[in-house]
Amino acid sequence: MHILADIGGTNMRIAASRDLSLFGSPVIVPTPQKYDQALVLFVETARKLAAGEKISSVAAGVKGVLSPEKGKLMTAPQNMLRDWVDKPLGEDIGAALSAPVVLENDTALVGLGEALFGAGKGAGIMVYMTVSTGVNGVRIVEGEIDRGESEIGGQYLQVGDALKSLEELISGAAIAEKYGVHPKEIDKDSPLWEELARLCAYGVHNAILHWSPGRVVLGGSMFNEIGIPVPRVHAHVAEILRKFPRVPEIVHSQLGDVGGLWGGMALLRAKN
Repeated sequence: MHILADIGGTNMRIAASRDLSLFGSPVIVPTPQKYDQALVLFVETARKLAAGEKISSVAAGVKGVLSPEKGKLMTAPQNMLRDWVDKPLGEDIGAALSAPVVLENDTALVGLGEALFGAGKGAGIMVYMTVSTGVNGVRIVEGEIDRGESEIGGQYLQVGDALKSLEELISGAAIAEKYGVHPKEIDKDSPLWEELARLCAYGVHNAILHWSPGRVVLGGSMFNEIGIPVPRVHAHVAEILRKFPRVPEIVHSQLGDVGGLWGGMALLRAKN
């Protein structure tokens, strides 16, 4: 039995796969902010999913920047998981479950899942960009996560007189802080979504210049039905892109909230 997990700042999604071709319905539990509590909950949930079978391997996507050896969390995202920083997460899970553990950035795993099983299938070079509470992205080359960490939400843009990061301009957390309401409570026809599509396009444009993808996949809660319209992002990118003769495909993600589990399964397939 193999355990797949997507560990976010708010929830953990954990599922089991017997043969790394499919996985069962994930168990969704709130992510404890205290590391020791989270470790106990993760291990208990994994054992329940395994139902007495030996756990052969574990793959988990984790929100935040991981250490070079991918064994622990080095920075806390959006002031979440602060107690997790510098704790030996991979080592502790492996010892508790007596199984090898592979950790990866959560965005990278979702991108891998989309590249192999979702909206990125068939693209030799694909960029996955997520806009939800925060903003991040990853480059997938021939079905593999590109080497090195990426935090594209931290890129600076000057819109008007203010120099701000892309995350400060379009993330769900930034919009909630600016307008005092959750983004899903903003009217679907609000002109704000068109403005966010324009700002998002700058970030996508920069990713295209740096990473030369054949396809860009956009995912995360800010691209939901009430949210940033992907076709408008594409239209704005087409207006500003000058360095390349054509605009790559820009499409919506397909795997929803379980993209990271698909990515984790792909990662374990490659290692087993």
